[in-house]
Amino acid sequence: MKPSNRTFIISGGASGLALAAARNLHSAGAYVSLLDLNTENGATIVKELGDRAKFFEVDVSDSESIAKAVQGTVEWVKQTGKEIGGVIAGAGVGLPGLMIDKNNEPIPISSIDFVLNINLRGTLDLIRQALPYMTTNKPDGLDGERGVLIMVASSAAFDGQMGQVAYAASKGAVASLTLPLARDLSKHGIRAVTVAPALFESNMTKQMGKKVKQSLENAMEFPKRAGQPDEFARIVREAVENPMLNGTVLRLDGAMRMPARL
Repeated sequence: MKPSNRTFIISGGASGLALAAARNLHSAGAYVSLLDLNTENGATIVKELGDRAKFFEVDVSDSESIAKAVQGTVEWVKQTGKEIGGVIAGAGVGLPGLMIDKNNEPIPISSIDFVLNINLRGTLDLIRQALPYMTTNKPDGLDGERGVLIMVASSAAFDGQMGQVAYAASKGAVASLTLPLARDLSKHGIRAVTVAPALFESNMTKQMGKKVKQSLENAMEFPKRAGQPDEFARIVREAVENPMLNGTVLRLDGAMRMPARL
């Protein structure tokens, strides 16, 4: 599916890897609907990208917040005539914490809920609310494709470290739901693809200490460095354009397998 003259709903789209994907698709002629909590960044990005970009303040753990953004995007589509061709569910958080701490206290359930509600529930909620406006698209090309859903997991879905139980659970669930989601939507001509990056330069990694980041880079095989946002964006673009990518999880990790502890 060609990105040009189609609208993509991108959560977490005002920063980090999701923003890199938005810029890449926009450069190919796409319209981008950016969903994020950071209104300042959102306004700056829309000013940069121009008329083919729209920003909506959204908390993806809140269904009503998502609904307002989806409806706002639908109204925008009515004005532009550029149908919703895809969703990129890029909003995510990491909140490390051992299941039981040194004082024999279990991790607060609020911490677990926070991670799951954004990384997993928020992903599914955005997708389910956008789908009715994709299934009615005019079938495109030889295969009759109507759209694509791109989700973001993590290498932690497969080899999470100590303190990553909630995060790994959320990302592992996203990886696991990819195939059944593709099967659910096959009759509609809508694909589902998940990208699972390892260590990438992002807002999350900016919060890491130098020693922690170096330890993670040491676990990379080749190249021995954090991935760049553009490298993530390129695989998202390929997932949009390549119709044979469906129901699969693409590891983007430089052969990294994370150790149990740093």
